[in-house]
Amino acid sequence: MIVLSLIPPPLVYVLAGLFGVILGGALNIVVHRLPYCGSAVTFYSKLPLGRYFSGRGRCEEGIAHTSTRYPIIEVVSALLCLAAVRYEGLTFALPFDLVFLCALTALVFFDGEHMILPDVITIPGFGFALIARVAIPYLIQAPHFDDVPGIKEFILQGWSDSPTSLAVASLIGALLGALVGAGSLWLMGEAWKRLRNIEAMGLGDVKMMLMVGAYLGWRLTILTIFVGALSGSIGGVVLTVYEGRRDFQRTLPYGVCLGIAAILALFVGSQIVNWYAGFYQ
Repeated sequence: MIVLSLIPPPLVYVLAGLFGVILGGALNIVVHRLPYCGSAVTFYSKLPLGRYFSGRGRCEEGIAHTSTRYPIIEVVSALLCLAAVRYEGLTFALPFDLVFLCALTALVFFDGEHMILPDVITIPGFGFALIARVAIPYLIQAPHFDDVPGIKEFILQGWSDSPTSLAVASLIGALLGALVGAGSLWLMGEAWKRLRNIEAMGLGDVKMMLMVGAYLGWRLTILTIFVGALSGSIGGVVLTVYEGRRDFQRTLPYGVCLGIAAILALFVGSQIVNWYAGFYQ
């Protein structure tokens, strides 16, 4: 990181944007290429942006049509990479944030297009979040995560500010966040199923929030659920009115709302929570 700090800031952002586009190309293979084409992925097909325009939106073999979301994912990935560099700087926490953002991006587009949240992303994502919550305090020797100072104050009173104590507090926060994220969605889905006999919440959403909660901690997880539920409700009403439907029972890709809310929480969640908590101090 010391060597990277010598790179001029404008060049850092250029490199971050290019790296984001490359990451987006890899995410496209996961989200689009294999489900649509079902064919071997050649070296050329992994090149970002150019593959779409040169192929005129079609797979190389000309069998299946490639979604216009191909370049969209790459642009979104580049913007998120730039935002992560702006937010974290060139620190040891940056690679962990990038992996988390990649997982969220894949889940958002996968749920939006296929209405599923694959276990192959959410379950390893939960394990990754636990590792990150332990590793980052050791690497940067600072609390870093939003919920760590509170856990240190109320649960680990008297402990020193050593990297070990910070890592323990961070791991406790990860487990609390996972419990809040997955547990609350599971309870809401189970309650709605028992009251209305309707499957309102899929286990994919629950597993996604297991990952999100472990990484963000309980405070930002609550914010994620609130923003996700609010945006999902507004989006559902708007779509229902637009389509002229008379009932509000419709299936929405809730993972899209939760994923976008989690990205928002990562970058500005602490400021929002602290601003709201200020009204009660």
